[in-house]
Amino acid sequence: MPNKAVKIGLTVIVLAGALAGLLRATLRDGTEYYKHVDEVLVNPVEWQGKNLQLHGYVVRDSILRKRDSLEYRFKVTGKVGDDARVVLAHYTGIVPDTFSDDAEVVLKGRLEPDGFHVSPNGVMAKCPSKYEARKTAGAPGN
Repeated sequence: MPNKAVKIGLTVIVLAGALAGLLRATLRDGTEYYKHVDEVLVNPVEWQGKNLQLHGYVVRDSILRKRDSLEYRFKVTGKVGDDARVVLAHYTGIVPDTFSDDAEVVLKGRLEPDGFHVSPNGVMAKCPSKYEARKTAGAPGN
């Protein structure tokens, strides 16, 4: 009888271990963090190589496009000001129409030692404020 209980116990342990290993491997590769530029650049080594959605703003006059290609280099910052932290972004592909200087962006990709490498179709730019409804005098909330 103890022999049968030992076999069942070992089987349960092996199955639980295999399931835990499979779950860990699946979640590790699929995990994607949503972080602001300032959060990541406090300790960039901690975030290198991890899947990130990086939120920030395109630095004015930093967008460079390689001639006759879809290769872009641009800087992204967490805030405007003299002490703003900045990361260089590398992207190859078509950018949205709303992608421009000072645009609010979310970039999907990975942080590497030479900057943030954006995945294909990984640039999302927020519509500029000119599309937001204008407040009028006398309207509620003004």
